[in-house]
Amino acid sequence: MVQIQGSMDDAKKQANPQAERENALKDVLGRIKHKFIIMSGKGGVGKTSTSVNLSLALASLGHKVGIMDVDLHGPDVPRMLGLSGMLDLNNNRKLRPMPYSDNLSAVSIESLTPTKDDAIIWRGPVKYSAIQQFIADVEWGDLDFLLIDAPPGTGDEPLTVAQTINDAKAIIVTTPQEVSLADVRKSINFCKVVKMEIFGLIENMSGFACPHCQTVIDLFGSGGGEKTAIASGIPFLGKIPFDQQMVVCGDAGVSYQKEHSDSPVSEAFKTVASKMAELL
Repeated sequence: MVQIQGSMDDAKKQANPQAERENALKDVLGRIKHKFIIMSGKGGVGKTSTSVNLSLALASLGHKVGIMDVDLHGPDVPRMLGLSGMLDLNNNRKLRPMPYSDNLSAVSIESLTPTKDDAIIWRGPVKYSAIQQFIADVEWGDLDFLLIDAPPGTGDEPLTVAQTINDAKAIIVTTPQEVSLADVRKSINFCKVVKMEIFGLIENMSGFACPHCQTVIDLFGSGGGEKTAIASGIPFLGKIPFDQQMVVCGDAGVSYQKEHSDSPVSEAFKTVASKMAELL
């Protein structure tokens, strides 16, 4: 009996850390009103720039916003926001998100690695643990929105988010051409399988206005995202035009929306952000 009791006590001790982690997750997520994961079926569709600019648009409307970069192998959020340095610990031994403004802060694996060019070589279980730490071990505080920038595809990172944040909604980003749309349909089916609500689909890089004659050139086709959304029965959130200055600002870590506040791109992001704010 003594041996059995000892085994039971050991089992309880082993179970306690997991119970503590679950309680911490519940406490942190309970202070965040709305959670969105920004997904794409393939790389190169401007998913991170969409995540960053939606965060900036929401913050400019006066909402408290956090952006969590779970693209562990290619974290670009800090660079696009012009953030540098390492995350600090507060008095409660929790990580402080990196502040961008009074209304926007960010957490990324890049802000935890001394050498920014080091490769992150992790298998699934380590990714799962890291993403949970990005929530439970970070002092996010009271947020209106948490935007989660996920890597392309339907692998460990979006699956971990779906399993950890059961009320997260998905925003799926695509470009108009068929090769991208074929992959985005996989993301739509992923959300259906894990029972994640899809808030809507954004068609990015949709038309390029020639700087000389203002003729709109459909670099990647046109309308495919809207057609896919209609066919799949999900909301279409709008088209984001292609603008070379978006690339320039992203590389420089400068807010595109501050530099080009009246552009069609900025207006498109403000429109999507307003639709998100209607949930409050």
